[in-house]
Amino acid sequence: MMTIDRRAVLRGFGMAGAAALVPACAQEQQAATSSKFFERIGKPIGLQLYALVGQDPVADPAALFAQVAGMGYGEIELPNLLGQEPAALKAAADAAGITLSSLHVPAVPFVPSDGLTFQAEPDEVAAAANALGIDYLVIPFPVLPGDFAIGEGEGFPEAISRTFAGSGLDHWRATADRFNAIGRAMKDRGITVAYHNHNLEFVPLEGTTPWAVLMDGTDPELVQVQLDLGWVAQAGIDPLAELRRLAPRVTSLHVKDLTLADGTSYYFGMNPTELGNGVMDWKAILSAAEEAGVVHYFVEQEPPFAIPREEAMQKNADFLLGLEA
Repeated sequence: MMTIDRRAVLRGFGMAGAAALVPACAQEQQAATSSKFFERIGKPIGLQLYALVGQDPVADPAALFAQVAGMGYGEIELPNLLGQEPAALKAAADAAGITLSSLHVPAVPFVPSDGLTFQAEPDEVAAAANALGIDYLVIPFPVLPGDFAIGEGEGFPEAISRTFAGSGLDHWRATADRFNAIGRAMKDRGITVAYHNHNLEFVPLEGTTPWAVLMDGTDPELVQVQLDLGWVAQAGIDPLAELRRLAPRVTSLHVKDLTLADGTSYYFGMNPTELGNGVMDWKAILSAAEEAGVVHYFVEQEPPFAIPREEAMQKNADFLLGLEA
């Protein structure tokens, strides 16, 4: 009969266990000692999918998500439901090995054909988020004044700028109240809500700004901030200072660069460029974001594009993955 040396077996298990721990320990040590920002903090870079495909429906989300993952992105923020059912998008992301982390949901539709908005019943919005596996929803734009309409021969940026230029502080106070109501309804359902800025909220208005009204009028426990760094800079505000001022309310960033070739403005438009080609001090900004406890870092780039969108998104990913901070 074969005899078993219990001590030898236990030693073997110990060696096997130690060997199994080596890769994990090595990865932790690499993250701890790496000077590359995203390796060091152990977070993925994300992509706001609008930068790659715009707002249009997507016929093959599985192929799209696989493309995004292949660029080096680890999570996706959806601009809308892409003309798909939420469960189908979740399955496509799982198949591609990428995480759906956030969804933009307008407070009101821009046009009647818009998909999911917060005008739907809260349970309906929550059901869509749950099917996506998402617990973070972002209001991407202020409530539009009731008289908003695109005039003949007028583009959307012109119409937006004209309409908000004619709105007073009462509109922004009512917008803050509406955002609080949305945030409360979603919090009751286990979902976090944030608001995404543009530059138009920083325009001087009656001795203050719409941004100040929104930040003062919304409850930080109900409405967090997705700070779009590019739009902040376009308004002539220091994005680093604004990030530090609002921390820890800022839970996600839109990582965006621009050239300011035409100067700063509150007009709904900018001169975009790929990350690292513009005016942003990314080492300082990302270090401050880490200190602030930012959870998600979503790359976004506005049109027009000097190079194909796919090439621009690859350049943006490569820049961030290699950035030392």
